[in-house]
Amino acid sequence: MNDNSQNRRNTKQRQTVLDTVMEHCDHPTAEEIYLDVRKKDSKISKGTVYRNLNILSGNGDVNQVKVQGADRFDKTTCNHYHIICTKCKKVFDAPIEYAEQNDSIVEDKTGFIITKHQTMFEGICPKCQKEKE
Repeated sequence: MNDNSQNRRNTKQRQTVLDTVMEHCDHPTAEEIYLDVRKKDSKISKGTVYRNLNILSGNGDVNQVKVQGADRFDKTTCNHYHIICTKCKKVFDAPIEYAEQNDSIVEDKTGFIITKHQTMFEGICPKCQKEKE
């Protein structure tokens, strides 16, 4: 197999991984993405999916949300905040505007050049609250 066909195959696999992330609104884990990709391509390996997720997040095509337990992947790439349910561990977008002015405040106080910041809110989602009752 020559290098061109190898690159083409990887590009197709990467596109399949990207398409799968784009189908989700629930910030899936790499494992969840892998399971969904396998339904489309039964020959794709877990390593290939994980490697392509790293490439896609490194390129800015998807957003990697670092949370305890397992990183999540988000199709929304603009700067925004997240909420994690401490009960079911699901991750949601927080419905508040990204506060860019915080980047400047931290730059002024530290001398760092801030490119972005991440904020993770924690709580119990409405579904888990209902299950408690």
